[in-house]
Amino acid sequence: MKEDFFKYQTQTTPHPLAVEVSHAEGSYIYDNNHNKHLDFVAGVSACSLGHRHPRVVNAVKNQLDKYLHVMVYGEYIQQPAVEVAKILASHLPKPLETTYLVNSGAEAIDASLKLARRATNRSEIIYAHNAYHGNTFGALSVMGYEDRKKPFAPLIPDCHPIRFNNFEDIHKITSKTAAVILETIQGGAGFIIPKKEYLQKIRERCNETGTLLILDEIQPGFGRTGKLFGFEHFDIVPDILVMGKGMGGGLPIGAFTASQQHMALLKDNPKLGHITTFGGNPVIAAAALATLKEITETNLISETLQKEEIFRKQLKHPLIKEIRGKGLMLALIFESAEIASEVILQCKDKNLILFWLLFEPKAVRITPPLTISEEEIKEGCDIITEVLNSIKNQ
Repeated sequence: MKEDFFKYQTQTTPHPLAVEVSHAEGSYIYDNNHNKHLDFVAGVSACSLGHRHPRVVNAVKNQLDKYLHVMVYGEYIQQPAVEVAKILASHLPKPLETTYLVNSGAEAIDASLKLARRATNRSEIIYAHNAYHGNTFGALSVMGYEDRKKPFAPLIPDCHPIRFNNFEDIHKITSKTAAVILETIQGGAGFIIPKKEYLQKIRERCNETGTLLILDEIQPGFGRTGKLFGFEHFDIVPDILVMGKGMGGGLPIGAFTASQQHMALLKDNPKLGHITTFGGNPVIAAAALATLKEITETNLISETLQKEEIFRKQLKHPLIKEIRGKGLMLALIFESAEIASEVILQCKDKNLILFWLLFEPKAVRITPPLTISEEEIKEGCDIITEVLNSIKNQ
């Protein structure tokens, strides 16, 4: 199978990890050699309830017995999709009241940019240096990493960067700006948390200039930071909220939420302002509904901050210069990219799954399932410490 993988399936890097997956359960992935891998990555923050959570699996099986895809998005009333949107509205502040379900976070980003231009009749989009919002053309246009964008230029025009956490750059938001799009916590840049009052100042400037604020919660959302959504830590409300990854319990989904007034603009002048065949797919919506209910009806969100403290307590080592992030969205920062890669690869050999971040080569990602146990955290941290001691003594 490995030979076929490299021959027939397109790769995205020169050296994929190429673990041959047999099955997965809870916090573990099992390979075809009967090895059990403790998962500290959760499909890059996507498997918020771990692998094959019973509530998600049962919801999917129940929906399979009813119907699969029946109609393009927005035409038929399908119970799982309606319920997801309704429960989201019940947990979000006004005016975030209506949700469009799509296929991925990147698609939700593109649709949000379209909505902002439609709502404001402006073209300028402002984004942050080192931002990552996905890899579709719209999302790529607001990526803050020029070397990754250049091979695909020209991209969408009138998109301009500001420095994240830089208060001076806020004045670049003007009456010509349709939208400011920011990650609530910068992911690919190294899990950078906004400075005190930074997002509030952005919000104030958007209000002054009639600019829409789009917050990308594709990674921080769904309980990962100790709140259902990361923006709840910062005493602001966006005009458009984008979500994905952990929303589907391991199935592909994205969504964006805004006011009724703004979302109504997508249904006329022109009609089908955004359209997607498989958005709101009933099987995936059933998984998302089960995931949302499990996260909001249990103690998983509050336990996330307790688990963060266990990680920070266990991972004290002279090679670790800093632990960035919040909740179970953490990044170990080392002196060099070489140390970070050595940690990831040596831990892989010891059956602990860690991963890189896109734009910060000195970082090691720790984004385990929200359901991870204290014992599993300590088990993984012991492996990391063992590897760090080995590297230190080389």
